[in-house]
Amino acid sequence: MASPQISQLLAAAQAADDQAAAYDDLLSSLKSVSTANTLAADMKAIVGAMFSNDLRVVTLRAVLERFIGVLREFSQPDLIIEVGQHALDKIAEPPSTATFLDQAAAIRTLMGDAHESNEDFLEAAKVLSEIPLDAAQRKVTNDERVGVWVRIVRNYLEVDDTTSAETYLNKLKNVIYTVSDPMLNLHFRLSQARIQDAKREFLSASSAYHDISFSPAVSEDERLYTLAMAARCAILAPAGPLRSRALGRLYKDERAGGLAEFAMLEKMFLDRLLAPAEVDKFAQGLAPHQLATTSDGSTVLAKAVVEHNLLGASRLYSNIGFEALGVLLGLDAARAEDTTARMIEQGRLVGRIDQIEEVIWFEHGEASGEKGSGRAEVRVGKEMRRWDANVQGLAEEVENITNALQREFPEFVAANLVV
Repeated sequence: MASPQISQLLAAAQAADDQAAAYDDLLSSLKSVSTANTLAADMKAIVGAMFSNDLRVVTLRAVLERFIGVLREFSQPDLIIEVGQHALDKIAEPPSTATFLDQAAAIRTLMGDAHESNEDFLEAAKVLSEIPLDAAQRKVTNDERVGVWVRIVRNYLEVDDTTSAETYLNKLKNVIYTVSDPMLNLHFRLSQARIQDAKREFLSASSAYHDISFSPAVSEDERLYTLAMAARCAILAPAGPLRSRALGRLYKDERAGGLAEFAMLEKMFLDRLLAPAEVDKFAQGLAPHQLATTSDGSTVLAKAVVEHNLLGASRLYSNIGFEALGVLLGLDAARAEDTTARMIEQGRLVGRIDQIEEVIWFEHGEASGEKGSGRAEVRVGKEMRRWDANVQGLAEEVENITNALQREFPEFVAANLVV
């Protein structure tokens, strides 16, 4: 219930000849007349009086604009949410519904700010999503639409609701190219990267984060943070030629050397095997969705490490048995075979599997990334010819060393050479 002072001022305003001026004076004196305990009730009473006093639409619109300005000045999130919702309820009553769309949008924007201040991001997204942005209802520019949609996307991402965030991101894609505001474009790109990251589209997310890390519109600390996010996503991506290119791009970035993720990045780029201790240390800096369990029961990180170590093993071995590969990867023989078969089928590893002998043969070449391109042909006598070539190469190197010794130290060679 409103305080006695406000009730008297409301009665005087309703009886005044110039009601607009009377309401303006009332709102101007609100801070001095109302107290902290009665402020919410007083403001609700003012809203109720405005809509029950049969004011002309033009007058009521002007008074409502002034009321919104006063509400904004208080900067009290809980007050704004409570009073703002009461005002929206009054506006929603016929016949005011379609008359005060701009004022309703301003109140919802104010309530969105208040919910964000309270870190209630889901409610902020919901109230902002109710702002009418249809051109048939009210005049709205693309910049205004994008500004609201970007806020909705960011709020949904704060509560990990990527499905709802992506719905509004898809709306943004249709109009973002018409917007020149650099900050809106930056927030769009960052939101897109975060959604790709959450959907485990790590290669796309890594590329987007890396591009943002060069933007002059963000601070140096934020550029390094997005660079670190790019490195994490590249490390978590499926092993193969596309990931190798992403790792190479990051490895050559001179800023990467100062990242906590650089040790993992370097080992993966150079196809070195990863130890469990290194993986555990890297996992400490990952987000919950990056440690989520996949359909086969393993985590995203564990799967990425297994595939990387398999790729690293292909650089070290010409062939290896199922059991030995399983020990190397920390898997049983059957899962080691399945992982190898999948990577070969997807064109991320070049080799062939001899299921009868339970041996995997690796080809020392680069996979193209195209499905089916990893299957190596079986050529008769190929391994014997390779063995012969290796023996011939070794013999030639021994002969070269002997000739060099004879030229430099002929007496030593004559005394020690056994023919």
